[in-house]
Amino acid sequence: MKMPHLWLTVLLLLSLQLKAKEEQLKSVPKTATASATSTPDRFADLMPCKAILVPSKGTEKIDQEIARLQSKIKDAPDPVPFLDRLGWVFVSKARLTQDSSFYKLAQSCAECIEARQPKSFEAMLLRGHILHHSHSFKEAETLARTLSENRGAPFDFGLLGDVLIEQGRVAEAINAYQQMIDLRPDLQSYCRAAHARWITGDLDGAREMAEMAAEAGSSRDPESAAWALSTLAFYQWQLKGTNEARQNVNLALQLVPNHAAALFAKARIDLASNDITGALTSLKRACAIKPELEYQWLLADVLQILGREKEAQKLEEELNRNGVFDDARTFALYLTTRGIRSGTAVNLARRELSIRSDVLTHDALAWALWGANQNEEAEREMEKALAEKTPDARLFLHAAIIADALGKGQATKAWLEKLKPLQHTLFPSEKQHLQKLGHRLAEAGDKEPRRGK
Repeated sequence: MKMPHLWLTVLLLLSLQLKAKEEQLKSVPKTATASATSTPDRFADLMPCKAILVPSKGTEKIDQEIARLQSKIKDAPDPVPFLDRLGWVFVSKARLTQDSSFYKLAQSCAECIEARQPKSFEAMLLRGHILHHSHSFKEAETLARTLSENRGAPFDFGLLGDVLIEQGRVAEAINAYQQMIDLRPDLQSYCRAAHARWITGDLDGAREMAEMAAEAGSSRDPESAAWALSTLAFYQWQLKGTNEARQNVNLALQLVPNHAAALFAKARIDLASNDITGALTSLKRACAIKPELEYQWLLADVLQILGREKEAQKLEEELNRNGVFDDARTFALYLTTRGIRSGTAVNLARRELSIRSDVLTHDALAWALWGANQNEEAEREMEKALAEKTPDARLFLHAAIIADALGKGQATKAWLEKLKPLQHTLFPSEKQHLQKLGHRLAEAGDKEPRRGK
């Protein structure tokens, strides 16, 4: 099941880095002789620097911060600290708007810093983050290792852990996260530790670390605090602490009313509690703010439950047009769950696995292979998906269905037992597969189990 991503989420990284940069900027001296008109001359031969000074057209608070930093860059005798901060603000803007052009501007900030300070660690970390976002994990790992070996700042180890865990190198990632915690025990590092514990099967430990992250949050940094609360709610909800999860989601939304991840978490909790209307309202808001594929998938499920077929069909047409570009792994899961375009799902999942080989990508390929009736290979991929003992309902459902397709009755029942305490976290379309399997097993009784789909 897609984690309130990651994973150790990018927004957490951004907000805490921005706070650190703010302290650094306070020490930059002001001069009466510096002027805005002098900057174009200093940057005349540097096209990346020109690009980042183009005024932002937005009116949100983050756009005001962009304008402020652009002005500082023009006036400062040493603009590098402001360039660094502006790069991270552009990354944050890209995440909030899903507009990749802001990542290009962040890249331009890194290039501009390097033009003044070759091999700058600040530019290197910014580049590494952008590579991580673009799923260029091996290239990002190279930068992260250079940073951690030569500078060893907390966020250097955070980046290293993030790119390693995406490549399925969990033990190495945990070591990097531990070094981050040793250097800076805070919301950032605790959230990463929580995710690592969840991946390795320790759901109670994940909740514990998420509680520490939430306690480390502050209203002075509402975005990060809201994400930490949403992450904690996810683990609590998995453990059937519905009331506690709902309270934390509500706290997150008090801090940031339009926090997409919190709205998505609220929708899932409402849906599991049979509040379909509440789920619909939250999902529509979440999709309007941040139209992630998984949000749209669940919204389509809810619309179908409510009999709003035309709305669901329109949404799914959009999802089918854009899914391959927006989130190939989740799109492969969606296609297989819907029982359509099995060849496309397999190809997408194989392509994703060539980029990242974590348990969730192995699961996506296993599920796609089952959809294409390639059950033996699906079983091999499913074994890899389950290797870390990740407590995820989606993984257990897929394992049960693949085992059933191979006629392995005992394995099917074992995976269904593991699924039982987590089945409330499945999407409605996934529950349909569970119900279908349950009916088939009930009808089969003591008969010889089938082989194949």
